[in-house]
Amino acid sequence: MSRSPERRRQNPAGRRSQGRGFLFFILFGLVVLMGCAFLTVSVGQRIWDALFQSEPVTENAAIFTWPADSAQLTVAVAPVMAPTLAQRVEAFNRQESRTADGQTMQVALTTIAPEKMVATSLGQPPFQAVVPDSSLWLNQIDQRWAADHPTESGGLASRRVGDPTRFAISPIVLAAWEETARSLGWPDNPVGWAEIQRKATSDSTFKWNHPNTQHAAGLLATLAEFYAGAGLTRGLTAEIANQQSVLDYVRDVEATVRFYGEGEDVIVQRLEEEGRSFLDAFVAQEQTVIRWNDSHSSGDRLIALYPKEGTLWTDHPLALLELSAPGETAVTDNQRRTFQAFGEFLLSNESQQAFLAAGYRPADVGIDLTTAGSPFAGSDAVDPSQPKTTLQIPSAAVVEVVQNVWYYTKRPTNVYLVVDTSGSMAGEKMDLTRTALQSFVSQIQGDRDKVGLVEFGSGVKRFEPLQSLNEGGRAQMVEMIAGMEADGYTALLDAVWQAQEDIQTVADANAINAIVVMTDGQENDSYRSMDDLRRAFENSRTPVVVFTIAFGSDADDALLQELARIGGGQFRRADETDIEELYRILSTYF
Repeated sequence: MSRSPERRRQNPAGRRSQGRGFLFFILFGLVVLMGCAFLTVSVGQRIWDALFQSEPVTENAAIFTWPADSAQLTVAVAPVMAPTLAQRVEAFNRQESRTADGQTMQVALTTIAPEKMVATSLGQPPFQAVVPDSSLWLNQIDQRWAADHPTESGGLASRRVGDPTRFAISPIVLAAWEETARSLGWPDNPVGWAEIQRKATSDSTFKWNHPNTQHAAGLLATLAEFYAGAGLTRGLTAEIANQQSVLDYVRDVEATVRFYGEGEDVIVQRLEEEGRSFLDAFVAQEQTVIRWNDSHSSGDRLIALYPKEGTLWTDHPLALLELSAPGETAVTDNQRRTFQAFGEFLLSNESQQAFLAAGYRPADVGIDLTTAGSPFAGSDAVDPSQPKTTLQIPSAAVVEVVQNVWYYTKRPTNVYLVVDTSGSMAGEKMDLTRTALQSFVSQIQGDRDKVGLVEFGSGVKRFEPLQSLNEGGRAQMVEMIAGMEADGYTALLDAVWQAQEDIQTVADANAINAIVVMTDGQENDSYRSMDDLRRAFENSRTPVVVFTIAFGSDADDALLQELARIGGGQFRRADETDIEELYRILSTYF
């Protein structure tokens, strides 16, 4: 909302003297603003495209149908493999192979994150086959399907996915800049989780990352940490994973993670934008290291470090869904023929060589990785003889336990949601914001993470300090969100200042401290200036990351970009209709 030039501000000290309750109302608006901003920030462009620009995917009861003689196979693929697989799909479709009844075999791709792929596969999906980045997700589909569809006789439930075709593999590694890799002991000594922990503990400037466990790289790395903590390479059970010594080991490693987030494709995008200053090392597929070095031949190299305790592999399985539940549109005979033909095509020598050229290890073990032209040939950045130890994939039940336990062993987070509830947010924008914030709060698991709210309009309208989201705290937060109303001007900088000031008071260096900002307008009512904030962040005792999201076309992009810069975070624009989905992503980002 625009501000009248003759309007006089109140004394800021006097405003604070009105008490915590008044500040609560003022800062609550700031929280909404910052929260939306952070959501946009946390979404890398490829993930953004996958979620919001690919074919629509639903987990609800919408019925998708196709002709009874259809030979078009729609395949859901994880984001990291999507660009490479798209090239293979194009080559397959050019063949124009036909079924016995004359239908042309065609394959279409839809890009979707693995966790959502699992959930969507349990309903009537708009696809007939899946290519997650790991068979772990196929196991989860079958486990959840069996739990939802028990047999009356108590026998084995029918499977949701058929036997997979694995066409390309890549081990999970620690990708590090060459200088960083040498400081960790490479190439003379093997490097593992212990070396990463020691480096991060002794060097406060060292920054490393692994994705959250909704992505294969993060989940497989976390499983490897549990194996290392147990001193095992196979036979990990739920009981072992819950042993205190194992939990302590994983917690010590996770305590050194700078932040969590989406898959390595998002990390690579930020490396492109921010360079070496972003991270020193991160968990990724080996293929990511090859791809980076191939496209940055004149710049800094990444080195693949294979954890000495052992690692797991992404195996990119192609699997057909057995769509046969009552009311479902079943896979046609022709789609099955297309699936078989496409699987055979992916295993052909032409395709296997294409996957090798893209940095994957082909499923055909007869292909020599060291021959001339191979990305492995003549390079010390990757080692085709590694990893020396491959860890055993545990059962889906153990994976679920490890995922749940991870929320209690990962580094805790203090996050202030700074939300714009000025007059320009009235109507549908406010409704969407309430829904998104409630979704965010509901998806944070456990009570180790703390969330605060700063709502702003004409000044800080409401302030709620950081609190654990236990049962009572979660209910209180949801109630406050439901009561938000849009009115007033836009004191964005004052709201960010309040969140930053309170985090410094908490001074929890062992947590990830962040501010998430969302606004749809222009700063026009703050006492604090951008210079004030810049000095505050420069002199802060506790590092705070700031993420900003521009909600709508009238937001001050330049100001939000500068806020993200001084806070070492990111700025993104958000489509108003995507806010709730963005908050779902944000709730797992840390």
